[in-house]
Amino acid sequence: MTDMVERVVFVTGLSGAGKSQTMKTFEDLGYYCVDNLPPALVLPTLTLLAGAGMPLAALALDVRSGGALGEADAAIAQAQKQSARCDVLFLDAKDDALVRRYSETRRRHPLAAVGALRDAIAAEQAQLAHLRRSATTIIDTTGLNHADLKTRLLDVFAPDGDAAHLYVTVVAFGFKYGLPLDLDMLLDVRFLRNPNYDDVLRPLTGLDDAVAAFIEDDGALHPFLERVNDLLDFLLPRYRTEGKTQLTIGFGCTGGRHRSVYVARRISAALEADPLLRVRFNARDIER
Repeated sequence: MTDMVERVVFVTGLSGAGKSQTMKTFEDLGYYCVDNLPPALVLPTLTLLAGAGMPLAALALDVRSGGALGEADAAIAQAQKQSARCDVLFLDAKDDALVRRYSETRRRHPLAAVGALRDAIAAEQAQLAHLRRSATTIIDTTGLNHADLKTRLLDVFAPDGDAAHLYVTVVAFGFKYGLPLDLDMLLDVRFLRNPNYDDVLRPLTGLDDAVAAFIEDDGALHPFLERVNDLLDFLLPRYRTEGKTQLTIGFGCTGGRHRSVYVARRISAALEADPLLRVRFNARDIER
């Protein structure tokens, strides 16, 4: 489209989930960034940027939408119809992490008028639920530091000119520590023999040869890996064809240190053979 920028990313999500840091990263990537933009000004802003020759734009929408400020859903829908590429990024985080961040920074939540901090967080979650459902990319920042968040953003939004790539994050985690919020697919590997019951293997991880040999000795492992690889061989090209840019696959065991780490690493290695994929392995709970 000649009257629109080439790529638009709408940055949405919960207050305290990392929107400010995200916008800084988009600036580093060469995006023209506008923060707290009322939805009613989305199309005029994009038209202005296109006229100024700005090919990339990251727009953080003001959550206080409605009335004269416009509706976020309507603005995004209009932009999607008129843009060659339009993404909606939703930044999420667990309640405890948001409370901790606000306590550390002593900032006031935008919806603080509704009551206590947790009430404000709940109100915002309800207000933004529709945007989360329509997001093309969801990033849970609960366990991410600034460098980790930047890496995730670079993986998905770096303007490398190759729209065919699908960025796949393979996460190993422990169910006892909770589910990663940004999972697209979840596979439970607790059916495999558990190295944690072996005194020698317990302090090791799924990256160690002794643990690998223990899990390899389980007759259920290889049929499982074959079926998972067959499933991914079928799904990933179709996700890519539909325009999906990021996929997060989670493998969970009890503690996130042995079985899930080993299986996730095996799946990651298999996926890395596909030149159209960009694969990242993350053992979330391996140090716990």
